[in-house]
Amino acid sequence: MTTDDLCTAELTTAPLPVSHPDAVTLIRRYYAELITRYYRRPTDDTEISEVIAEEPSDDLAPPTGMFVVARIDAAPVGCLGVRVLDPDTVELTRMFVAPEARRKGVAGSLIAVAEGIARDTFGARLIRLDTRADLVEARALYARHGYREIERYNTDPYADHWFEKALA
Repeated sequence: MTTDDLCTAELTTAPLPVSHPDAVTLIRRYYAELITRYYRRPTDDTEISEVIAEEPSDDLAPPTGMFVVARIDAAPVGCLGVRVLDPDTVELTRMFVAPEARRKGVAGSLIAVAEGIARDTFGARLIRLDTRADLVEARALYARHGYREIERYNTDPYADHWFEKALA
C-alpha cells in the first residue's frame, strides 16, 4: 500500500474479539513496537508472547470492555481497547497504528470511536489512559484531542504519564 493509496482509501472501524486473527496480529505488532522502543533492541515472537501472557487483553470484551480494529480498504492497520474501570470511568488501552498508516487520521478516528463507546456503550463520564515518556507522539496526540495530564491512577510499572478527558 502506497501513501497515495492511503489518501484515497476507505477508513473503517469496528469492534472485534481479541481472539480474532486480525486482532491478534495487531496486538502482537503493538507489543513488538513497545518492547523495541522501550528496550532499544529488537524483540522476537517468544518475548512478545510472554508479554501478552503477562498482560492479557481478554477483558476487552463486553461487559468489561471492547476491542476495536481500524481498517483501510479491509486491511487491519490499527487498534485500541476500552476497559471499564468503574461505572463512570473507562481506560483507553492497546492504542496502535501501523507505521504505514500513521498521519492518515487513523489514530484520531480510533480515539473518537473509543470516546463514543465509553459514553454510549458503557455510560462513562471520564476516559483515562497511561503512556510512557518515550512515546512522545502519543502524548502529543492525546493532548491534541483534549486529554489533560493527571496524577497516577494505576500501578502500571511502565507508565510515566497519565491522562484524562471528561466525556460530553
